Amino acid sequence: MATPHISRATFNSVMVPVYAPAQMIPVRAQGSRVWDEQGREYIDLTSGIAVTALGHAHPQLIAALTRQAEQLWHASNVYTNLPVLRLATRLTEATFADNAFFVNSGAEANEAALKLARRVAYDRFGPDAKKTRIVSFSESFHGRTLFAVSVGGQPKYSEGFGPLPADISHVPFNDIDAALSAIDAQTCAVIVEPVLGEGGVIPATREFLEHLRSACSKHEALLIFDEVQTGIGRTGTLFAYMGFDVTPDVLTTAKALGNGFPIGALLTTSGIGKHFSVGAHGSTYGGNPLAAAVADRVVELVNTPPILEGVRDRSHSVFASLRSINSRTGMFRELRGMGLLIGAELSDSYRGRSREIMSAALDEGVMLLNAGPDVLRFAPALNIPYACLDEAFIRFEAALNRLSRAKATATVAVK
Repeated sequence: MATPHISRATFNSVMVPVYAPAQMIPVRAQGSRVWDEQGREYIDLTSGIAVTALGHAHPQLIAALTRQAEQLWHASNVYTNLPVLRLATRLTEATFADNAFFVNSGAEANEAALKLARRVAYDRFGPDAKKTRIVSFSESFHGRTLFAVSVGGQPKYSEGFGPLPADISHVPFNDIDAALSAIDAQTCAVIVEPVLGEGGVIPATREFLEHLRSACSKHEALLIFDEVQTGIGRTGTLFAYMGFDVTPDVLTTAKALGNGFPIGALLTTSGIGKHFSVGAHGSTYGGNPLAAAVADRVVELVNTPPILEGVRDRSHSVFASLRSINSRTGMFRELRGMGLLIGAELSDSYRGRSREIMSAALDEGVMLLNAGPDVLRFAPALNIPYACLDEAFIRFEAALNRLSRAKATATVAVK
C-alpha cells in the first residue's frame, strides 16, 4: 500500500477536532530552535507549554532514554523497577515529601491528589463527618479529567459534561477573606496553583498562601499545591513552594518532569501517603521505567545552582525586553509572573487579540503561548541562550509593529 500524503490538511479529516493547531507542522528541534516541514526555523518561547524545560533533544536526556530502552521498557505494577525508585528517592530527598506516586500527566496527578484528600478525610473522620468539600479558585486549571475540570475554576471546560462531581467550592484567587470564609470543618482539601497558569499567569501572594496553610492546618484539611506548570525549576526554585516558603501537604507536578516524555507525580508525606493503601489507586503506565529514567536525569540536571540561578537571570532579561518593547509599542497593560513563566496582559486597544498576536509572531519565526484572550505567555527553556532570547524579541517586536501598521491602515480605511 502506498504511503498516504500527509499535510496539515490531514488533521481535519483524521483527528477529533478538540485542537486548532497552527498551519505549520514542527518536524525537528534542537535546543530552543524548531524547524517545520518546509525547513523554516522558529525560536521556541513556549517549551511545549512549559514542558521542554531543558530544550529539545537534550543530549543527556537522549542518552538516558537510550540506555533504558536497551534494558527495560515496561514492568507492570506487580513489580517495581530501579529507575522509578531512583526518581522517587531523588524527589523526596529534594523536597518536603516522604512518598511519591507516579502517573502519566498533570491531570492524573491532580486526580490522584483529590482522591487522596477525600480518602484521608474518610479514614480519619469517618463517613458521618461529611468532610468532603474541596475548595478551589476562580480561573484555576487542574486538568481535563471530569474531576479535574470540575475542581478547576473555568466553567468553559466543564460545560456540557454534567452531572459533575459535587461538593466543590470556588472562590476568587488571592482573596484571603473569601478563602478563609470557604475553608471550614467540612473541607477536606484546598487546591491552589502558586501561579495561575491558564488563568492569566497571576502569581499568588505570599500572604495568601500563608493564610491557606494556616486555615488548612486549623481545619485538618490537606493543602494541595498544583505545580504541574510551575514545578521543575520554572520559577527559579525546584518547586515554587520553596520560593514562597509555604509547604503543602501534597504537591502535584508533570509537564517539565520528563522534558516531554509523559510522566506526572504526586508527592506527599508518609502520614498522608499511607492512606493510599494497596489497591486504593493505581496506574498501568505510572512509573514506567523509560519515563522514570528520563525524569530522574531531568531533576538531577535542573536542581543545580547554574540552572536555577540562570532561570532568575533570564527572567530579568525577559522582563527587561518586554518593558523595552512596551515603551515603543504600548502593547501591554501589565507584565507579571515568576521565573520563566511570564504573562504580558494586553492593553485595552489589543484586548482579545492574543491568538492574532501569536499567529503574527509565528509568521516572524517566534513560537508563543497565550493564557486566555488577553494575555501572552512566555515560557522558554530554562537554559535558552541569551542570544536566542535577544533574537526572539527582535522578531517579536517586528510582529507587533506589523500588527500596529495593519491596525492603523484599517482605521484610516474606515475613516
